[in-house]
Amino acid sequence: MTHMHVAGSIHADATSPAPHWLTKPGDVNALAEGLWSSGVSRRSDGEIEIAGLSVEEIARQIGTPAYVIDEADFRARAREWKAAFAGWEVYYAGKSFLCTGVARWVAEEGLNLDVCSAGELTVALRADVDPARIGLHGNNKSEAELRMALEVGVGRIIVDSSDEISRLERLGAELGTVAQVLIRVTTGVEAHTHEYIATAHEDQKFGFSINGGAALVAMVRTHHSPYLDLRGIHSHIGSQIFDTNGFEVAARRTLKLFAQFKEATGLELAELDLGGGFGIAYTKADTPATAGELASGLLEIVLHECRGFGLAVPRVSIEPGRSISGPPGTALYRVGTVKAVEIGGGLSRRYISVDGGMSDNIRPALYAAEYSATLANRTSDAPPVLSRVVGLHCEGGDILVRDEFLPSDVRPGDLIAVPAAGAYSRSMASNYNHTPRPPVVAVLDGRLTTLLRRETLDDLLALDAGA
Repeated sequence: MTHMHVAGSIHADATSPAPHWLTKPGDVNALAEGLWSSGVSRRSDGEIEIAGLSVEEIARQIGTPAYVIDEADFRARAREWKAAFAGWEVYYAGKSFLCTGVARWVAEEGLNLDVCSAGELTVALRADVDPARIGLHGNNKSEAELRMALEVGVGRIIVDSSDEISRLERLGAELGTVAQVLIRVTTGVEAHTHEYIATAHEDQKFGFSINGGAALVAMVRTHHSPYLDLRGIHSHIGSQIFDTNGFEVAARRTLKLFAQFKEATGLELAELDLGGGFGIAYTKADTPATAGELASGLLEIVLHECRGFGLAVPRVSIEPGRSISGPPGTALYRVGTVKAVEIGGGLSRRYISVDGGMSDNIRPALYAAEYSATLANRTSDAPPVLSRVVGLHCEGGDILVRDEFLPSDVRPGDLIAVPAAGAYSRSMASNYNHTPRPPVVAVLDGRLTTLLRRETLDDLLALDAGA
C-alpha cells in the first residue's frame, strides 16, 4: 500500500517541475480510478455528469464555483462504514462537512454524529438528530457550550483539560445532572501526516498526556466526581492516515491506561474511542485502505491488546469524516485566464486561473495538500501539459491544484472539476477578499437540491455595522 505525503510536492525533486509521482497520462480525458464519486462519468459527448446531471447544466442552474455532492455515494459510504464496523459505534465527524441536510443523511443511515462547537451542535439539533447520538469535542469548550450540551442531553462529552472538568462539575451541581464523559488522551504516536493535522504527539494542544501520568490523574478525578460519569478514553492520532500502524500503538497505550485505571480503582472502563483520520485518495498516488480492511485490522488490534492486558473488550467507537464526505464531493470552477510561465531550464508551466481559490479550499495553501483536476465540459485531443490551477485571490500561494497534466488547449470558459472536494472545503471556507462562499448542492438521480445556497454581497454587508 502506498500513499503520497500530505505535504506533497514541496518535497519533490527541485530539478523537476512536477513531483515524482505525477506522470503524463496516456489519455488526458480519462477519469482516474478511485478519485471520483461512483456517480461521476464522462458522457459520449465528452462532458462529465454527476449522478445523472451534466456539469454545464449544474453550472447553468447554480453558477460556479460550486461544490456538488453525489447524495447516493455519500449515503452508500455511510452504510459501508456502519456495516464494516458492525458492533462498534460509528460517529460521523461533522467537522469534515456539516449542514442540516447532511446531518439528516447521517442519522437516516444509522450513524452517530460528532460535533465540536455550539454551531455544529445547533445544526445537528435543527436536523432533529437525537442528542443521545451526539458527541461533543473541543479543546476549549466554553461554559455556554457545555451548558447547552448538558441541557439538551448530549450523549457524551470528550473532556480535554482539567479546567473543563471543573466547568462540568460546576454546571452539574447547578443543573442537577451528571455528564457522560470520555477523557481524551495523547498517546505520543507520531502519525505519518502533516504537522498541522497530527494530533497525538506530546507537544500539541489536545488532551491529557499519558506520559507523566496526567491522563490517569484526570481519569481518577473524574471517576470520583459526583457530577461526571467516566465512560472511557478517547484517542485521535491525526488525519489523512492510510494504514493501521499508528492505531496499533495508540490502542496498546490506551488499553494499558485502562489496566492502570482498573488497578487504581478496581473498575474496568466501558468505552474506547480510537478517533478517525482515515485517509482518502486525492491523487493517483494515494491508495487508502477500504472500510472493511480498516475494520479487520482495528478489530484484531483491539482484541489482541485486550487479551494482553487481561481486559474485557470495551465498547469501541470510531469517527470517520472525510472518508464519508470527501469522495462524494466535486468542486466545479470556470476558467478565467490561461498563461504559460517560464520556470527556468527551458521548462514552463501553464497557469490556469479559475473563479474560486483559497477562500473555498484553503488546504493547499495551509499545508500544501495535493489535488487532481480534469477538463470537465468537453474532451480534448490536444497533448497534455503540466498545469497549475490557481485562484483569484491576492496571494501567491492561492493554489488549488499544484500539479496536474491538463490538455494544452484549456481556454477561458472551460469548466474544471476537482474530485474529493466534499471534506474540509466548504467547512473551512472563508470570505477572504470579501468573496462570497460557494453553494453546496446535492444531486440524486439527475435532480439537484440546494444544501447551502451561494452567499451574496448582501450577506457580507449584513454583518457590516457601518454599511
